[in-house]
Amino acid sequence: MHTEDTEEFLLPRSRLANERLHAMIPGGAHTYAKGDDQYPENLAPVISHGRGAHVWDIDGNRYIEYGSGLRSVSLGHAHPRVIEAVRRELDRGSNFVRPSIVEVEAAERFLATVPTAEMVKFAKNGSDVTTAAVRLARAVTGRPRVAICGDHPFFSVDDWFIGTTPMSAGIPAATTELTVAFPYGDLAATEELLTRYQDEVACLILEPAGHTEPPPGYLAGLRELADRHGCVLIFDEMITGLRWSEAGAQGLYGVVPDLSTFGKALGNGFAVSALAGRRELMERGGLRHSRDRVFLLSTTHGAETHSLAAAMAVQTTYVEEGVTARLHALGERLAAGVRDAAAGMGVGDHIVVRGRASNLVFATLDENRQPSQPYRTLFLRRLLAGGVLAPSFVVSSALDDADIDRTVDVVAQACAVYRKALDAADPTPWLAGRPVKPVFRRLA
Repeated sequence: MHTEDTEEFLLPRSRLANERLHAMIPGGAHTYAKGDDQYPENLAPVISHGRGAHVWDIDGNRYIEYGSGLRSVSLGHAHPRVIEAVRRELDRGSNFVRPSIVEVEAAERFLATVPTAEMVKFAKNGSDVTTAAVRLARAVTGRPRVAICGDHPFFSVDDWFIGTTPMSAGIPAATTELTVAFPYGDLAATEELLTRYQDEVACLILEPAGHTEPPPGYLAGLRELADRHGCVLIFDEMITGLRWSEAGAQGLYGVVPDLSTFGKALGNGFAVSALAGRRELMERGGLRHSRDRVFLLSTTHGAETHSLAAAMAVQTTYVEEGVTARLHALGERLAAGVRDAAAGMGVGDHIVVRGRASNLVFATLDENRQPSQPYRTLFLRRLLAGGVLAPSFVVSSALDDADIDRTVDVVAQACAVYRKALDAADPTPWLAGRPVKPVFRRLA
């Protein structure tokens, strides 16, 4: 049971477990976005288990969970169809000295789901495949520079991207200088960049869509720019893949990139990602050509049978059960409810829901309508106390209408406190500790 009073909502077992995590694991988590610095002080639940749209912490609290597994568990935890497919493979062996027949089946399933791609190679996480795409682009163009969309938050753990963030320690400046940035939605600025670095840019890499829809003609314009300047167009579909359509944003908007990368929702929590694209480019990482070989992807665990089985089950479930449409319907119900609750409490200009319905985030703005980590902390504290674990409002298809309605009730209660803090022009009395922190920052 959760109390309405956050001062009585304590997580003693989770607090001790977090100390144990920090003693052995740098950052106390294996993903910075899961760190306890992303949550109010002493209110970072350590998870015991999850089922469907709910998770339980080791203190015995149950939460309605959003942003499941950093957007990877879009069907809900322990989804029966996925678990059944995984179990079928576990007794048959997971990794062999030669390819498994499952690799054939998984590639066929993927290419049937994403027909804009001609070849695919699987790996374990998104950084594997985005870096492989960049390496391949550099190889086929003979050019050194990578142009990233500067408005998108993350592409890879590798140096070509992390060197551009505030957490650039350990990365040579010479590496970072080869990465340049272009703004989303601005074709003129992108053309100016490509002209400035004429014949130097190997690729344009971006998420095809983010919190706003692509401007009319934008993606087609990028396609034309890439062709005219001889660079490779790469769509990072880690988030948009499956959530925008079964075939990703490229399937929804009808613009075909040279290469694209998928992950997150692809495995419903199991470790699988994919690099896909045109045969002419992809085969440069293969054996059936006479040019210099590209070390594209070669990972010991890239084709574990159970992860590929999970991916096939996910894709089949999405297509047969209309999951993408369900995600949008759930997200629309949630967004409308949160906006109404915020407006009803007089904070509609301060708690702002953004993004496509299948991929909602929220902004917490202060009395000057500027993004505020202290106000985010206040909001998260109230959500946690009400049994809602929501670093974002990204939905899974396991949610039901009752979950959404309960979430909106808790949001309304949080908004009432938010209004008090705004009236006081100071959220500090409601924080009970340090504010949450941004993931990318120079100092710990």
